[in-house]
Amino acid sequence: MSTTTVLQKAAGYKAAGRVFNFGAGPAVMPLPVLEQIQQEMLNYKGTGMSVLEMSHRSAPFEEIIHQTEANIRKLYNIPSNYKVIFLQGGASLQFAMVPINLLAKDASADYIITGSWSQTAFKEAKKLGQVRAAASSESTGFDRIPAQSELQLDPKAAYLHFTSNNTIYGTEWFEEPVAPEGVPLVCDASSDILSRPLDISNYGLIYGGAQKNMGPAGLTVVIIREDLLARTPANLPAMLDYRLLSDKGSLHNTPPTFAIYATGLVTNWLLENGGLAETEKRNRAKATLLYQAIDNSQGFYKGHSQPDSRSRMNVTFRLPNENLDKTFIKEAAALGLEGIKGYRTVGGIRASIYNAFPYEGVEALASLMKTFQEKNS
Repeated sequence: MSTTTVLQKAAGYKAAGRVFNFGAGPAVMPLPVLEQIQQEMLNYKGTGMSVLEMSHRSAPFEEIIHQTEANIRKLYNIPSNYKVIFLQGGASLQFAMVPINLLAKDASADYIITGSWSQTAFKEAKKLGQVRAAASSESTGFDRIPAQSELQLDPKAAYLHFTSNNTIYGTEWFEEPVAPEGVPLVCDASSDILSRPLDISNYGLIYGGAQKNMGPAGLTVVIIREDLLARTPANLPAMLDYRLLSDKGSLHNTPPTFAIYATGLVTNWLLENGGLAETEKRNRAKATLLYQAIDNSQGFYKGHSQPDSRSRMNVTFRLPNENLDKTFIKEAAALGLEGIKGYRTVGGIRASIYNAFPYEGVEALASLMKTFQEKNS
């Protein structure tokens, strides 16, 4: 298909009332899921009410939350000795909940700093106990993932924390860091959760906000190994207590019911479309197309991340100057390619291409990159 045809199709997509949403989050959701939500909005499965109106103690909602958990367990093949908890507060609340629950007063925890969110997690944990930076890529502008040999790990650490994908800088871990024996690995997987298969048994705890790959904003999923729940101190506030929230089946208080319902639909969609192995193939194909456009531009487009650390979720790059950045963003918006402006503290361009982002939108952006370069070189 010619570049012109691809761009014409993108413009037609916009004319029909939808855009290609490259936003970093809340992000694009699968169109079939949105359509099912629309169909069920007023009357969910004959109940005569919307999920928005439904009691979280009702039988229909209990079925929803149990099915959503079952879907996540099936997608990740989660072992039986792990609990899945549905929470509120986003990943930002987990920056505090992890050390409150897992870091004893006389212990220390290790953090690997690879971007703004891992930095923020480190700073929050510092308020609550002893933590240390086991490695950082800040000196090179967070453009890479540290090698295992660079990690200065404490064999007695309470846990080792890392952020698997860095939305702002566009880097991603494709092999998790190896923690010392007996040290639980804790992962903020907010922006690449459910994007590829993982061996959950390598982790002590994984958490992530739903609004990038799983569903709408308002839901956070925590997957935690059961033995770690014993670390939770007595007399924690109830809403910060992993053990209590797990024991109550995520129903200690009213959970984000609609977000759980929508996440159930998204995870159904993932299962129906080949599970995480096929999801990874689709994500790799989309990212490859954009990175090829960068690499074949003779330097007109400059990627931020080093090639071996390139994220499949967030492709970040710059044009020769800021004026061209602005013009590119404007021309993209005219074609219905929205949300590509880089993070406010970084600038440049960021294309977030999560699970639900269609390949056709990536084709359109790559085509625009080609024609824009031809006009402005």
